[in-house]
Amino acid sequence: MQAVSGKAESAFERPTIRKVSLRLVPFVALMFFINFLDRTAISFAGPNGMAHDLGLDAAQFGFAAGVFFIGYIFLEVPSNLALHRYGARRWLARIMVTWGVVALLLAWVNSATSLYALRFLLGVAEAGFFPGAILFLSNWVPQRHRSHILALFYLAQPLTIVIGAPFAALLIGAHGLFGLAGWRVMFIGVALPAIVVGVVAWFYLSDRPAQARWLTRDEQAWLTAELEAEARAKEAGAVRHGAHAGAALLSPRVWMFSLMYFGLVYGLYALAFFLPTIIGGFEGQFGTHFNVFQKGLITAIPYLPAAIALFVWSRDATRRGVRGWHVGIPALLGALSIPLALYMTSPAASIAVITVTACAVFAALPCFWTLPARSLSGAGAAAGIALINTVGNVAGFVAPYVTGAMHDATGSYHAPMFVVGALMLLSAVLALAFAREPRASRGRERALAAN
Repeated sequence: MQAVSGKAESAFERPTIRKVSLRLVPFVALMFFINFLDRTAISFAGPNGMAHDLGLDAAQFGFAAGVFFIGYIFLEVPSNLALHRYGARRWLARIMVTWGVVALLLAWVNSATSLYALRFLLGVAEAGFFPGAILFLSNWVPQRHRSHILALFYLAQPLTIVIGAPFAALLIGAHGLFGLAGWRVMFIGVALPAIVVGVVAWFYLSDRPAQARWLTRDEQAWLTAELEAEARAKEAGAVRHGAHAGAALLSPRVWMFSLMYFGLVYGLYALAFFLPTIIGGFEGQFGTHFNVFQKGLITAIPYLPAAIALFVWSRDATRRGVRGWHVGIPALLGALSIPLALYMTSPAASIAVITVTACAVFAALPCFWTLPARSLSGAGAAAGIALINTVGNVAGFVAPYVTGAMHDATGSYHAPMFVVGALMLLSAVLALAFAREPRASRGRERALAAN
């Protein structure tokens, strides 16, 4: 393949990045859409028959939601190593088909124990998908285009609820189909797309630009040269710093980011797993009545503005350069709004305040991940980011379990939502402290983490 150089390179950049964006981002975002829907489908099943049929209290439901992350945490690193060995195309396809099969089996659970086991296995099956998808997309575009590409990818997360909640409600409404309860039909309906899209991914994706027949030879040459130049620069930097991963794991900076991310993820999953249940409680709280489909639509309401907030806030962050306050301000809004929602006097007011929380969480998350990359380098960056992501996944287990247990202990969601607010406030304080910190001290910390 002939190299492209000089002014010709700039002529290939825009059409090449556009082709990559149109070919890969929507499809990988679809995979992420199905991924997030399958892991949160239990939140729709619980208040719509599953908790009653299996005899689950709030703590048991929270444990079932959170145990997913135990298998996910322990298998994430081995899964990523396998992705590197076998190629992203094969491994991401394998992950999707495997989790689709496990998600399908959830339609036939008959006890809390079998639910726990399958939720754990679902985490094992999904392990490595999210970081693998991020790595896959990052390996297709130069650094200067990644924030835009990843922001588009992240849009799939709030849109999962916008589209998925009404879709799940329609499936639950098909009660009696195949002789099954509606929540069991729903599990089948959200599992099958994972298997189908996983098979398609095997044939649709390519591991690297040189294999992409949808790029011209000159576009392949330009993109390959750009990515190889970046890889050489990173390798040289790692050798120059003598990077030791152990130092990063002991770095106060890494643990600060870990706690910051813990608070954000705690808010994300407390909202994702318990919002449908909270909406189901409107009947007793306000004397209103909504059918299953209406509850699905109400659940979706906060997430459409959240998708817009994510896109607009990420564009501003890209234009200005991400600062600590791009994380701190949304986290602060989320911290104040989530407990406030429980004191509203109508369903509309409650949903309006919850919408502020959703906007805050989804605006902060994509911006967050640019901060560790600016403060860590070399192998220290790999070890530090792995630790940060692991701590965040721990929040994925803790948030639903603690929320459910505190509900059972107190009889309401007031106390657990104040815990959510407190942890998001911690994230806000840490992010704003980082924003005020002099650049010189960040540089010293970066050097310590790298060496």
